[in-house]
Amino acid sequence: MDSADHAHGAPDPDGHSRDASEGTGTGSLPDRTERPSPVIIRLRAVIAAAHFHGLELDIRDFMAEPGEPVPSPATLTRWLNDQGAVAKAMRIKWRYLVRMSNSPPIVLMFRDGSAALMVNADAERGVVWLRDPLSDEGQPPVPVDEMRLTQVWTGDILLIKRRRDQNEADAPINAAWLAKMVLREKRSLRDIAISSMTLSVLQIFPPLIVMQVIDRVVNNRSMATLVSIVAIVLVLSFYEVLLSYGRRELTLVLTTRIDTRISLHIFTRLLALPLEYFERQQAGNIIGRVMAIYKVRDFMTGRLMSTFLDMFTLVVILPFLFYLSSTLAWMTVAASGLIGLIVVIFMGPMGRIYGRMVKADMERSSVMYESVAGIRTIKTLALEPARKQEWDVKTADVVRWKLAAGRMANWPMTLSMPLEMFINRGIILVGAYLVLTNVSSVGVGALVAFMMLGGRVASPLTNLAKLLDDMNEVTTSLGEAGSVLNQPTETKALTTGMRPRIKGALSFIDVNFSYPGSTGKALNDVCFEIPAGTMLGLVGRSGSGKSTITRLLQGVSRSYTGYLKLDGVDLREINLNHLRRSFGVVLQDNFLFRGTIRDNITAGRPGLTIDDVVRAARLAGAEEFIERMPAGYETWIEEGSTNISGGQRQRLAIARAVISDPKLMILDEATSALDPESEALVNANLERIGKGRTMVIVSHRLSSLVNCDQILVMERGQVADIGPHEVLLERCAIYRTLWMQQNRHTSSRGAQKDDAASLIADGD
Repeated sequence: MDSADHAHGAPDPDGHSRDASEGTGTGSLPDRTERPSPVIIRLRAVIAAAHFHGLELDIRDFMAEPGEPVPSPATLTRWLNDQGAVAKAMRIKWRYLVRMSNSPPIVLMFRDGSAALMVNADAERGVVWLRDPLSDEGQPPVPVDEMRLTQVWTGDILLIKRRRDQNEADAPINAAWLAKMVLREKRSLRDIAISSMTLSVLQIFPPLIVMQVIDRVVNNRSMATLVSIVAIVLVLSFYEVLLSYGRRELTLVLTTRIDTRISLHIFTRLLALPLEYFERQQAGNIIGRVMAIYKVRDFMTGRLMSTFLDMFTLVVILPFLFYLSSTLAWMTVAASGLIGLIVVIFMGPMGRIYGRMVKADMERSSVMYESVAGIRTIKTLALEPARKQEWDVKTADVVRWKLAAGRMANWPMTLSMPLEMFINRGIILVGAYLVLTNVSSVGVGALVAFMMLGGRVASPLTNLAKLLDDMNEVTTSLGEAGSVLNQPTETKALTTGMRPRIKGALSFIDVNFSYPGSTGKALNDVCFEIPAGTMLGLVGRSGSGKSTITRLLQGVSRSYTGYLKLDGVDLREINLNHLRRSFGVVLQDNFLFRGTIRDNITAGRPGLTIDDVVRAARLAGAEEFIERMPAGYETWIEEGSTNISGGQRQRLAIARAVISDPKLMILDEATSALDPESEALVNANLERIGKGRTMVIVSHRLSSLVNCDQILVMERGQVADIGPHEVLLERCAIYRTLWMQQNRHTSSRGAQKDDAASLIADGD
């Protein structure tokens, strides 16, 4: 069951609540005439509003936030967005609510934790029409006025609509996607733009004041003018400091929000990638490519943002420079333009070299990740010299390309340096010459003011040119991140599809499947059928297709042909989240998270009680070793499960699978890591575990499958036979051979006893 079920009373399939005190696995349902809890009513209201837009949601898919007695509007919004809707929660006043006439159903949040659907409003009459989310849609809504509604309404509403276009969560990761992420912060961008324009205007005044000081105060020795100028300077300085602080604060908030949104999106996209992709790619390579997106983030919130802000200064100050001296202004613009041209010329070669440097850096990072992940193997086999040699080779590649990139970047910097010197030093010499020769009307004060403003104009122009240079790094990093994050995802399968009640009946009809890049078929015209509640064993030689069948059942691979049906419904038509939550899966090598034993058993279902944890541990045969630990169920499991044995880890994984009471369980070599005593304990509990559910058990140890209702024998991707153990021993040569190979010692002893008996009978 979901955490929502246990956080505030688990809903049964009909929407009725079960009190938490009744437990999670054995509690009896209350009388059907009782009205569901407010939490169930709130969830039903949300589901009904989504249904209006053609979205089918399942209340069992909802997972509550820990510590929330009732699902908040923010939690509901997050759930709806994950399920393929577009939802927005807001708090509004009555005068705005009553004007929302002829709108789709709006969810109104009530103070008791429940909700209602607003289906219409009439501002003239001052009423809104509400509908009970549990009532039939054909029943007429009830008119409610402001006085009655405000007694129960919190002021929060939830707006829902169907996602029709490609949004940020599904769009390709590219420059346009990132631009949309930034442009969503329109209010912050507007405030930053206003403050930047104001600061740019204020920056004109100091040079003007200096010009007045030189031309009037110094030349005319006017003390009164100096006092007035000092007062103006103090006022302008105060406002400039205040505005600068405000702009920095706004920029910090903007960059933080963008950073958070990018981080959330890329991790969600990464989790939506299918398992097949992770199996084909090196983990270190994937991490290195995904982390490249943060270089793009740093560029957008760093150099790009600062250049964008400097452009306001350019727009405001450049016209003023032309007013002071058009000749000097044109010289400044021309020198800055030449710097930009040099940078553009070197963009192509720099981009190619930088791409090779990024690739070499990712390969080195992959060696680091692989070494850390496999440190136990490296230590046990004394592979440190070999790994160090490989690291040295990769480091040499990185250093070589970094050196090449640095040398290439040195050329445009060297060529542009004389132009930058001309802007900073040459302009004043040219201006002095113009003053001395009286060629222009530029005075001494105007020349000093021009120099103070000229540097501020040249800086944005040169930064703009250097910004183009940074685009090489950004484009390469964006491409690397996109090569992972733009892979086809399971998002549609996770958010759409049917959500039938799972019973566990399975049928394979002419199922064929081939792994990507393989020329042969992993499954070839597989056909079999079992009713719900069957314990099915899967046996066969290595590579016969046993694990492939379990992969298809879990929805890991959906590119098969034929029909794979669960309770008569094609597996590809079932919502993938619903399917996987209805299954309990135990693999040969299970991963435990860093945390307590209790947290690992209740992973994904934090609302379950300690009684549920103990019951699951007892079924898995894990209770006896857990109780021997000093902290019991609160014992901390280190990363990599280094402080528990392989058999203990396997039994915890079985407990994690059975705690959700799934209707179908898959055990893929689940007892292979267990010692004989633990295996016997788990096998003895298999009948109890399998009671009332379908079990699919893959095992090389045929002795653990003797009690299965049916045993499916696979050979080279095809079904060789299916039947109970005794029947297969008689008619299936493959099964009989496997059985004899594993029980040769017992057969030998039996044969020796038979020979001895025959000798005695013959009187020898």
